[in-house]
Amino acid sequence: MAQRERLATLISGGGTTMQEIIKSTRSGEVPIDIACVIASKPSAGGIEKARKLGIPESDIIVISPNDFRRADGEVDQDEFGYAMLEKTQSRDATIVTQNGYLPLTPGVFIDAYPGRIFNQHPGPLPDFGGEWMYGRRVHAVRLIFTRLTKRDKWTEAVAHRVTRELDAGAVVGSARVDILPEDTVDDLQQRVLPVEHQTQIDLLKDIVGDRVTEQPRETLLKPGEEVILYVAKLAAKQLYPHG
Repeated sequence: MAQRERLATLISGGGTTMQEIIKSTRSGEVPIDIACVIASKPSAGGIEKARKLGIPESDIIVISPNDFRRADGEVDQDEFGYAMLEKTQSRDATIVTQNGYLPLTPGVFIDAYPGRIFNQHPGPLPDFGGEWMYGRRVHAVRLIFTRLTKRDKWTEAVAHRVTRELDAGAVVGSARVDILPEDTVDDLQQRVLPVEHQTQIDLLKDIVGDRVTEQPRETLLKPGEEVILYVAKLAAKQLYPHG
């Protein structure tokens, strides 16, 4: 019998996707074992959710990039990555999902799990990803861009492989969500979130069933719309300085 996959889920906030993933493993819907939950900050709300779901305290770990800052103020990415690796490898993690995880993933960590780290993203890639594009900012950019161009009135929950280039890994799961005329950023976020949950669960099922397929990444931009997207991203960053 093949060895069961063991999942490390990385979080930074409320951990709602992590929560749904753990529930799906406990119900038998996804036959994967939870190796550990790693939070990037001690205030992450997902920590308490993990406790309530019965994850052992020893497998709920806080590893903050702030603990690896050098004298120049920059994070020592290698040391940060090795600290993460020590926790995942000692628990025999075979898969990693980034579920609302905000720090830049260290290259040494990515290299140790080639093609086995997956991120969830709340908008179409590649156009609505990249530096600073997470959380409500992505929804804001999508709303602004769609309303200015007056087309493609949908957004997307995406699962993609994590590579050293930010948000550039192959898309391995996606599901569209309609953008409604009256949508606010919070409306769209609340409607996309459960679709993000299901996209991650479906991906884990595909991993177990050895049927993960890569999807094409195609730009939604028409010639000349690069400026519209740039302005939308600047506006979203100003509207949501904390993501």
